[in-house]
Amino acid sequence: MADASVSEGAALPLRPSDAGALAERCGVSREAAELLITSDVIDLHLDTFIPPRLPLVRYDLFKHHQRVPLRGRFFGHLDLPRVVASGLTGGMWSITTNPFRRRSRRWVVFQKNLARFRAIVAATEDRLRFARSVAEYHAARGAGAHAVFLSIQGGNALDAAPGGLAALGPDQPIVRVTLVHLTNAALGVTSSPLRMWRRRGLSDRGRDFVRMLNEQRVFVDLAHINRAGFWDAVAVHDRTQPLIATHTGVNGVRRIWRNLDDDQIKAIADTGGTVGVIFAQNFLRPRGGARDASLVVDHMARIIDVAGEDFVSIGSDYDGAIVPPAELRDGHGYVRVVQHMLDRGWSDLRVRKILGGNFLRSLALLRP
Repeated sequence: MADASVSEGAALPLRPSDAGALAERCGVSREAAELLITSDVIDLHLDTFIPPRLPLVRYDLFKHHQRVPLRGRFFGHLDLPRVVASGLTGGMWSITTNPFRRRSRRWVVFQKNLARFRAIVAATEDRLRFARSVAEYHAARGAGAHAVFLSIQGGNALDAAPGGLAALGPDQPIVRVTLVHLTNAALGVTSSPLRMWRRRGLSDRGRDFVRMLNEQRVFVDLAHINRAGFWDAVAVHDRTQPLIATHTGVNGVRRIWRNLDDDQIKAIADTGGTVGVIFAQNFLRPRGGARDASLVVDHMARIIDVAGEDFVSIGSDYDGAIVPPAELRDGHGYVRVVQHMLDRGWSDLRVRKILGGNFLRSLALLRP
């Protein structure tokens, strides 16, 4: 492992006095930079733990990657120094499941990956801290640390776990589980073209899995599930807890298998949850549409029109094999999205809600 200082010039959180330098570096207004720096900025889906796990890829999370492979296409969007330099105060970091491993191995490998992730956080010497609640998030931020909300993408990681998440002990660290990913699983059917069945939703096992997450007070993430499975989850879910979709676009702007329709957005909002807008250009851009960060704001605007400004967040999917618009590929996408929001005349309050306030409100319903 490289030098565990999460620095290379960016060891401390951004301060208001850094606004001018951030604005110049990212080509945005000082107003946008100051608004970002003084806000809670929480990304609902980060897959930056994937590149170091890939065979033949030497991607050091502790190194500031100024030049990344493929120029920010698919991977290389973030590293730990850029997490700090981007103004990101918290993130839902994902341990993504390899669905092609056999059932028993997925659980074994997940435990190894969890141990590895814990070692990474420990090696940052308190620059990163695990958080499971609003109180723990504020404690991390008060200490100048980035808050890690640990997540699982692909609930089939737990197929062989005795008792599900309870197998990790009473202080298990998982805050969110995405029920399925890009392939079908014992729990249910994916929305992706790789699915084998179109009309089936959650299995009985999948319904029980939702109930287990409710008992653990863990977010049920409805990104990637097919429409039938989405509504199955809504039907069995504890309505006193918020549902979320952490990284998605919306069909009202770009109709594609990956995105949510208006009824699904309303269903999430009705529980007090939030919808994180992805940075993947192919899920955002309608035919003839723009090619910059305004695409992200187009989808945010649609969610606001459907459900209101309290139910939209950022869920970039950085390092999740996505191709963002060009200006969002270098890890400084957040402040550029802020600039596009301000360009539309959105209030500072609305912007702060989207950057982190809406997620913290949802989290407070789950874990104060």
